[in-house]
Amino acid sequence: MEAETATSGDETTDVVVVGAGLAGLAATLHLLGAGRGVTLLERDSSPGGRVSDRLVNGYRIDMGASVFTMPELLDEAFAAVGSSMSEWLTLMPLHPAYLAHFSDGSTIAVHTDPEAMESEIRAVAGPADAEGYRRLRSWLSELYAVQRDRFIGANFDSVLDLATPALARLAALGGFGRLGAKVARFVADERLRRLFTFQSLYAGLEPMRALAAYGVIAYMDTVAGVHYPKGGMGAVARAMTAAASAAGATVRLGTSAERLERDSGGRVRAVRTSTGERIRCGAVVLATELTTAYALLGRAPRRPVRLRYSPSAVVLYGHAPANGADSADGTALTLGHHTLSFGGAWRDTFAEIVRKGSLMSDPSLLVTRPTATDPTLAPQGQEVITVLAPAPNLHISEVDWPRITSAYRDELLRTLDARGFHGLAGNLVVESVATPRTWESEGLGAGTPFSLAHTLAQTGPFRPANRVRGADNVVLAGCGTTPGVGIPPVLVSGKLAAERLLRRHGACAVED
Repeated sequence: MEAETATSGDETTDVVVVGAGLAGLAATLHLLGAGRGVTLLERDSSPGGRVSDRLVNGYRIDMGASVFTMPELLDEAFAAVGSSMSEWLTLMPLHPAYLAHFSDGSTIAVHTDPEAMESEIRAVAGPADAEGYRRLRSWLSELYAVQRDRFIGANFDSVLDLATPALARLAALGGFGRLGAKVARFVADERLRRLFTFQSLYAGLEPMRALAAYGVIAYMDTVAGVHYPKGGMGAVARAMTAAASAAGATVRLGTSAERLERDSGGRVRAVRTSTGERIRCGAVVLATELTTAYALLGRAPRRPVRLRYSPSAVVLYGHAPANGADSADGTALTLGHHTLSFGGAWRDTFAEIVRKGSLMSDPSLLVTRPTATDPTLAPQGQEVITVLAPAPNLHISEVDWPRITSAYRDELLRTLDARGFHGLAGNLVVESVATPRTWESEGLGAGTPFSLAHTLAQTGPFRPANRVRGADNVVLAGCGTTPGVGIPPVLVSGKLAAERLLRRHGACAVED
């Protein structure tokens, strides 16, 4: 296709970044730091994508991710433009990172401080598991160190890129075994095994089937530490957007990319927007859902089997009076910032949502109360509370969500009440409920906010690549490409996309 003739109304920039989620924002900051001009397009009226919040009747409610880890990766993005995270954003460490309640009535606080966590484990599980925790912590730390630069933070051009000493070291650490079995070698208590493996669900994998290499997610949660941004999770994207604007980026909110103009060689020469602009450019970063990126490109990757997506989730977004989860006699369980409520079933739960495509019969739930850390998110005397229940994605399930959503919402609240969170069912005002159909309506593949599962066939060089064959001035970024799902990998993804463009001589130059 021949590029259209430039007109006097055209705009010109070095790089157009499509999507102001954290991947697109990270790519923008790294490109700006390398001296490139950037125009950032975002279809929504605010930045953030999967890491956003919304102001509802005076309550600022996180609509996507609620767990923030590895802030040094965020600071790296700000440093690219000669700034620092602390100039734009306040992060507050969570102590404890989680409170975990179990079906036997016990509670374990998850601390990132090693002495505090060892003491907690010694009190609830005994000295053997306390010592095992120390060895587990050391293994998780080494696992992360081995993967950080060569696997998480690297661009792959072929499977041969794996052939490094780091791969041998990862194998020696047991990274290609199963996560559940590996953690069980360190701690005997079933509750502890859950606390150090449940994170694999974020990557779309059952703990007993996930590669042990995905213990790096538990490292991020339980060793590196969990934080919360003052002002809500959306404050991260707002801060990155402000820093990008201050560094010279042109930011267009409420503006989507409608079409890519390409020349006969396949290179993109301009981006047509939903607001009628034509932006001439030297390169493009598509930091969108994979299906959106492929639609713009007019192609999809050639793969022998269909892409496999992670489980989805049902999320109740609401608020309650302070102490609204308490019972009159004071017997209610405590809600922390992040509270895990584990059902008695464990393996069956994952089989239901990952393989059978059914709802959890004995659900494990994540209840988040961010006002425990930042009371300014709600009016005085009120709390913001969300409840997340893992659910099957739309590729494997035929659940009639429009029909059952209200009943399932009530069932989840009754479940929490029966487990000791007395009063929550009666006091929580549910402003909205997100189901797999909600995520689908927002353009997310298979109706899941957790993107592609991290199966072996969708990991490292086997994951959909961030490069685009036949269009060497286009790269992808986001959770669907390398390195994967979660805030830390997505920030890395934006950096990798920028690096790939910058390594290509002239890839960011506008040609007449």
